[in-house]
Amino acid sequence: MSRPSVLFVCVHNAGRSQMAAALLAEQAAGRIDVRSAGSEPAESVNPAVVEAMLELGIDLHAEQPKLLTAEAVHESDVVITMGCGDACPVFPGKRYLDWRLDDPAGQDLEHVRPIRDEIDRRVKALVAELT
Repeated sequence: MSRPSVLFVCVHNAGRSQMAAALLAEQAAGRIDVRSAGSEPAESVNPAVVEAMLELGIDLHAEQPKLLTAEAVHESDVVITMGCGDACPVFPGKRYLDWRLDDPAGQDLEHVRPIRDEIDRRVKALVAELT
């Protein structure tokens, strides 16, 4: 059986989806293929998000926001949206989840930490379900 594949999508791919992808990659330890993308990618990952993830020992400095493509959705078993609205293409046979989370854009580290921690909680449950 092949590994499950998860795609995290938000508008800018600079905050929530980056944190979720990094946390899933860390926790799944190669048992799940992980992608992230945005419908309107930002220039770079949110600095407060980078800092919040460094607190957990995960370095996002080298990550770049990526454009959401139909191919990325098509290649994924589970697509988790985080505020991408109608921009996310829908394909039959895919599992779609919508995680309603605050947007870390423009937030300081103190406000990003609870968002990170909620994503971490949801990712742990996802890992337990998919592995």
